[in-house]
Amino acid sequence: MTLDLPVVDPPDSVADPVREKRVAGVLLAAGTSSRFGERNKLLATLNGEPLVRHAARTLADAAVDPLVAVVGADGDRVAAALDGLGFSVVENPHHAEGQATSVRAGVRAVRDASGVAGAVFALGDMPLVASTSVDALVAAYRANEATALAAAYDGERGNPVLFDSRYFGVLSDVDGDVGGRDILLSGGDSVLVETGDPGVRRDVDTRTDLDRVREWGTRF
Repeated sequence: MTLDLPVVDPPDSVADPVREKRVAGVLLAAGTSSRFGERNKLLATLNGEPLVRHAARTLADAAVDPLVAVVGADGDRVAAALDGLGFSVVENPHHAEGQATSVRAGVRAVRDASGVAGAVFALGDMPLVASTSVDALVAAYRANEATALAAAYDGERGNPVLFDSRYFGVLSDVDGDVGGRDILLSGGDSVLVETGDPGVRRDVDTRTDLDRVREWGTRF
């Protein structure tokens, strides 16, 4: 497995891609928040809204369609937190088995959608990712930079990630708690897309993480 992926800058615009490709947006929001404590971290508030709504709005404001949210723990409450943002909600009854089960559920939800060439997978516990970072991934993908792409900040790999539909079959078979990371790191056509956005490296696993995010203030 290779850990050193090339870093590319995104094209200047997503409005004039080399080749049009419809890209879906999948929000992974099914985790058990085991490191956070008794409460579900996705429902903790930042600037008066649940963390997961911030993460969902990142996709809703980006150049991705359709939008799918995979929920599990506290599924009804998490789904309610996304109300009005245009997401189709998919229940993952196997969420306790790891993130890969949510990736599989998300892939199943988008793989048969008309004209979908790829999908961005975003994490519900990353509320500071800018929608322009998602657009950077989409722009690089549409410009044929690669078929597996991850957002980066200062050359360091972060999230979200984008996979071409050619990987959907493999993603449907991933196991454990790493999602598509192994596919990204071992692929021969994988790149990091420099976003200039520190939010792509900032997630919330613990209450200390949440305190830090609140100190950083608003979304980027």
